[in-house]
Amino acid sequence: MSGDTPSGGSARSRNIRQQRISDFVIKQGRASIADLVELSGVSHMTVHRDIEELSRRGLLRKYRGGVSAQPSTVFESNAAYRLNAHAEEKAAIARQALTHVEPGMSILLDDSTSALALAKLLHEVTPLTVATNYLRTIEALKGVHDLRLICIGGDYSATHDSFLGMGCLEAVERLTVDVTFVSTSAMTAEMTYHQEPEIVMVKRAMLAGAQHKVLLMDASKMPRAALHRLAPLDGYDRLIVDAQVPGPLVEELRSRITVEVAGT
Repeated sequence: MSGDTPSGGSARSRNIRQQRISDFVIKQGRASIADLVELSGVSHMTVHRDIEELSRRGLLRKYRGGVSAQPSTVFESNAAYRLNAHAEEKAAIARQALTHVEPGMSILLDDSTSALALAKLLHEVTPLTVATNYLRTIEALKGVHDLRLICIGGDYSATHDSFLGMGCLEAVERLTVDVTFVSTSAMTAEMTYHQEPEIVMVKRAMLAGAQHKVLLMDASKMPRAALHRLAPLDGYDRLIVDAQVPGPLVEELRSRITVEVAGT
């Protein structure tokens, strides 16, 4: 623990450590302080500070002697968690998705961090028209030259860092685009899911207004289900996954939809 500092290290090392703690607790369901000290290799005091921060952000729940994961409806939708989770896989998926974007297209991006990763690459293929309800995507694109940005408003959700509600839904329903890129929290070989009905409604509207529908999914999201059905897998035109998805599952998916494995 000699490398542990009173502040818990640099901001980058602290973020990496807290992400590792979050992933561990979410996977296990709960963990003791001793478990997390062993996992992270830092002091009890630093682990307690990490837990305080993660609890404040709504990712974990403290109890005497340890922590547990928040319900999936909380942590899986939390913007802070999603931004750091599986970043390398999402970057690879985004790079593959970019091959389906051509100059002059109109594009709709949902409030997923997978679509955000794609947004950060769009300066390579302008001119474009891009519409989104995700505040971070708006920030990423607002200065891009030769890109028309349509900001979809509505009720701001701090949990998702995006705009939702009736205003958002009505704005999306007025759009028709060449392609929409969406992600969601869970899928099986037959169906895609999300745990929040308000999100389901917006994503369905985004799919309905697109001539071509591309689903971006990293391996952590499959095969699993969530509370609400979003759309059947064959309701999309293309699925892009990362190389961590098991081969047998990829083959099963290919029996229902065109699948591209990023990075292969």
